[in-house]
This record gives sequence, C-alpha cells and structure tokens, in this order.
Amino acid sequence: MLQNDETREQPCPCGSHKPYRQCCEPAISGLRPAATAEALMRSRYTAFALGLPDYLVETLAPEKRHPDEAALLAEQMQATVWTGLRIVDCRAGGPGARRGEVEFIASFETPAEKGQLHERSRFRRDGQGRWVYVDGDVEVARA
Repeated sequence: MLQNDETREQPCPCGSHKPYRQCCEPAISGLRPAATAEALMRSRYTAFALGLPDYLVETLAPEKRHPDEAALLAEQMQATVWTGLRIVDCRAGGPGARRGEVEFIASFETPAEKGQLHERSRFRRDGQGRWVYVDGDVEVARA
C-alpha cells in the first residue's frame, strides 16, 4: 500500500502517468470523490493493485455488496498482481452525468498464470452524487 511521501510520488498504478498523490489517492483516501466514471474505474483498479478492499466495497453499489465482500476481495488480492491498465472506451460518465460505462483491459499475474481481464463496467451516481460500480461484462484471457 502506498503511504509514505516517497511512494506517494511514484506513478499511479492506474497508468495515468501522474503521481499517485495527484491521481487516485484523493478518491481512495476520501479526500475528494472521483469526478467521473473513468476516474472511479481507475481508482478501483488502483485499489485492487494496492490491496485496498475497503475502498472497493465502499465504491460498489449497495445492492451488490455481500457481508463477506471485503474478506473475499482481500483473499483474491493476495494471489493476484495487477500489472497494467488500458482504457479502451468511455461512454457518458462525465462530471454532470448520472450513468456511465468504461471499457478497459487490466493485465494480471497469479502464481499459476498471466492474463488479461477485459471488462465493460457500468457505473451510476449514488444518492449523495458519488460514482459507484454497478456491474460489468467480463472476459478473461489467459496467456
């Protein structure tokens, strides 16, 4: 997890080429919610990469959450290293929008394999105007 000043200056895992402290950290820390669906998607990828399951639960649509969600995510995070993110397409999801979709490809490695997760994620704003992840169409290609 990126916490100290030196690592906060490292490039953000989401691939934006910005320092983590200027990119996804404000959303993940709760300082400033993601302004767009793409920004939320990037911050969620970063949370996966950094092993931050609580943020993933907080930004998941309430009706999709399960009581053991954080524990399941934490278990998955121990076995997966996320190695890259490429945004393919964004539909709606801008600062004034209520809904949006982001298509992306996330590369990963586990002890047993390498692969790519290709997803078209759907997002919406919650009652407080914050973006949340609703669901997505996922394909996994293993190398």
